[in-house]
Amino acid sequence: MAAQNFKNHSRYVPLFHFIAFPAAGFPLVSSILYFIKCLRNESGRVHAAAMVSLTVAVVLALWFARAFALRAQDRAIRAEENLRYFAMTGNLLDNKLRMSQIIALRFAPNNEFVELAHRAVAENLSSKQIKQAIQHWKTDNNRV
Repeated sequence: MAAQNFKNHSRYVPLFHFIAFPAAGFPLVSSILYFIKCLRNESGRVHAAAMVSLTVAVVLALWFARAFALRAQDRAIRAEENLRYFAMTGNLLDNKLRMSQIIALRFAPNNEFVELAHRAVAENLSSKQIKQAIQHWKTDNNRV
């Protein structure tokens, strides 16, 4: 496996990103088209509406399963990086740091972390700018 860096750190779960969502999208589109057809024919509208409702529910469930997992990971990352910063400086991270900045800082090794956190606040660096400023990438293979 190649060493993680700015160019290859994004992570995709192929079965989720490229199979599950498109697989849920097909019945959603099909059921909406069927519902429209039933409205024009003035028959089978309840069945068609139930199909649309069910497929919308599946798409929303997929979406929220991903969103909730990422939110939980974000909270864990914030706690980990706060602890790391506290262990190095005796203070908590600046509350002006946005979550996206903290997430980007997790890739910074200890010897770059504190200074980069200060720069992120002072210069209002974006997460991309923070990641690009990292000299020696610290691998994080746990985020999905």
